[in-house]
Amino acid sequence: MRTAALYRYTLPMDSGVILRNQRLQTREGWIVELRDGEKTGRGEIAPLPEFSTESAEQAGEQAQTALVAWQAGETVDLNALYPSVAFGISMAMLELDGGLPKEGNYSAAPLCSGDPDDLVQKLAELDGDKVAKIKVGMYEAVRDGMVANMFLEAIPDLKLRLDANRGWTPLKGQQFAKYVNPAYRDRIAFLEEPCKKPEDSLAFAAEHGIAIAWDETVREPGFEVEALPGVAAIVIKPTLTGSVDYCLSLIEQAHEKGLVAVISSSLETSLGLNQLARLAAWKTPGTVPGLDTMQLFKAQLETPWPGCTLPVTPLQDLGKIWCSEQ
Repeated sequence: MRTAALYRYTLPMDSGVILRNQRLQTREGWIVELRDGEKTGRGEIAPLPEFSTESAEQAGEQAQTALVAWQAGETVDLNALYPSVAFGISMAMLELDGGLPKEGNYSAAPLCSGDPDDLVQKLAELDGDKVAKIKVGMYEAVRDGMVANMFLEAIPDLKLRLDANRGWTPLKGQQFAKYVNPAYRDRIAFLEEPCKKPEDSLAFAAEHGIAIAWDETVREPGFEVEALPGVAAIVIKPTLTGSVDYCLSLIEQAHEKGLVAVISSSLETSLGLNQLARLAAWKTPGTVPGLDTMQLFKAQLETPWPGCTLPVTPLQDLGKIWCSEQ
């Protein structure tokens, strides 16, 4: 017999988490739980404030409607759902069917602060390639360039991923590049979306010899994966992108075009983050995913993240907000 349930969670965040124009004090979302006989599958629906078009309330309402249809044996049109709802429900379906491997890739690229010594310690604890990430575009471009250059100079085998969130004008991009030693630029694995306009980002890559990656562009209507000069990767944030099948199709297209595909977090809880790590191990083996976000929480949910000592809130403590058996 098929049953479906929705749990609502609210977890405290670190006080320093800022998303564009607001400070995120709590993370809110839903956990989908599907049961079919002895099998169980779960997924997380977590619209990200400032980035998702849907609110948590809208996502919860739509999820209930879709789950009623699923419980009745009807086909759920995932493409018609909000991205966060499509991903959460499709992940629960995948897990229910036994399609999501148990092994995960937990070698997340650590987020850098201003101290190279701290980063050296973090990287020493990781197996494999030394890959780290810096958020740029929030301060002066000159400062960003000096910080990136400092890390690359201090750690000779470091590969840096940078994320500007479309924060630079072409002039600011030039100011950044001016302070990055040309000898180090090939160790910038990619810079996500340096400029607001994709054509300006492509021009930045061509002018400065720094590879770029598409992030926000991946989620725009009509996006097609293309092997363009200067483009090294696409960053896929499933919660903001859509169903598992759609995300997998993007990964396959990227690999066919010779691009790197990186699975990245949208501040999911430890439950959702673990599933992303499993998805990454399965479909992007050999690529370090962008999942170093557990440090931004003050608590975990149901499934602990390896090595994390934060308290874990069991799913049963949340209580079911909605259940198809009601």
